[in-house]
Amino acid sequence: MQPSAQQQSSLQGVKVIELGTLIAGPYAASLLGQFGAEVIKIEAPGDGDPLRKWRKLHNGTSLWWYSQSRNKKSVTLNLKSEQGQQIVRDLVKDADIVIENFRPGTLEGWGLGWEDLSKINPKLIMVRVSGYGQDGPYHARPGFAAIAESMGGLRNLAGYPDRPPVRVGVSIGDTLASLYGVIGALLAMHHLKANGGTGQFIDIALYEAVFGVMESLIPEYAEFGFVRERTGASFPGISPSSTYPCLSDARGEHYVIIAGNGDSIFKRLMHAIGRSDLAEDPRLARNDGRAQHNDMLDAAITEWTSRHGLEHVLQVLEQAEVPSSKVYTAADIHQDPHFRARDMIQRHVLPDGQPIDLPGIVPKLSATPGQTNWVGPELGQHTAEVLATIGRSAEQIAQLRQQGVI
Repeated sequence: MQPSAQQQSSLQGVKVIELGTLIAGPYAASLLGQFGAEVIKIEAPGDGDPLRKWRKLHNGTSLWWYSQSRNKKSVTLNLKSEQGQQIVRDLVKDADIVIENFRPGTLEGWGLGWEDLSKINPKLIMVRVSGYGQDGPYHARPGFAAIAESMGGLRNLAGYPDRPPVRVGVSIGDTLASLYGVIGALLAMHHLKANGGTGQFIDIALYEAVFGVMESLIPEYAEFGFVRERTGASFPGISPSSTYPCLSDARGEHYVIIAGNGDSIFKRLMHAIGRSDLAEDPRLARNDGRAQHNDMLDAAITEWTSRHGLEHVLQVLEQAEVPSSKVYTAADIHQDPHFRARDMIQRHVLPDGQPIDLPGIVPKLSATPGQTNWVGPELGQHTAEVLATIGRSAEQIAQLRQQGVI
């Protein structure tokens, strides 16, 4: 259920200034906006955020834009102009958080770096997202998520060993950086308000966001010299857990994901597929033993799944309480009753009245849940409204527009 308009939000009263474009910085701001923060997104006059033109478009505007930029106020501002820079400084005076993802040094060149803005507002929290961080020998390099996923170790693990590395189907490096940025901002806010601390900046490097979720990659190399490589659909050292083929039909090939790596789950799985001998084999009672015989276990499971249709396989595994799933497509997600019951597909309306389904909000808070108040705004839709709050008159706003500042 969506919360009512009167329901209090977790971040009510928090003001966020977003100076970023595309994904990493803007998605972090989007998450804060979904939980009640006032997010003022600064965009370049004319074209705005390039995300407005990414992937599938509706009447010239990206559907991704409408989703990621929900609840934001769009203000057009030429950050290269002195007047535009002064407007940012005025906005920062009572802001709680600034989020930016320019290449390091760019904001400093405009007089809008951390040292400049923290003097204006000592309680300011600044989330700085870049490819390689604010310092270090690579800091000045341009960096996108694809590069970060490679440097952070993810790309080398994605795909099959006899083929080139592949990418995950989404910009996971950007998204991970966004999540770390939000965590950092909330930690800094807690320190400021609960511990009597001061403002601070959070330095998020895209490659470090990826590297931070690489599990045991480095300890295994440091201790054993072991370099983890691509293993396709299997889960190295955790057995059995993989993707298994089911019986093909007129609709094509079908696959099932099975995670039978828990000790008791493994026994239930083996009994379910008619391999009680493996269920009771003492060599396979624990994961370390099963990992040594992973190929044999995968072959046994494949022998069973390949003789049955996907629906039958899923039914048997559900009855045996073995974690399993088909490989969901967008169509599967859109039609799935559990997504609907959990309000993870939400109907909204685009500016021209066209209904649109957007993803629901994560995480779910029991008392102060997030909500979508409006979809991504038109370019500059809130410029006059926001500038009026920092003392710009209608005449001044008109003049700034004529001069190309907004």
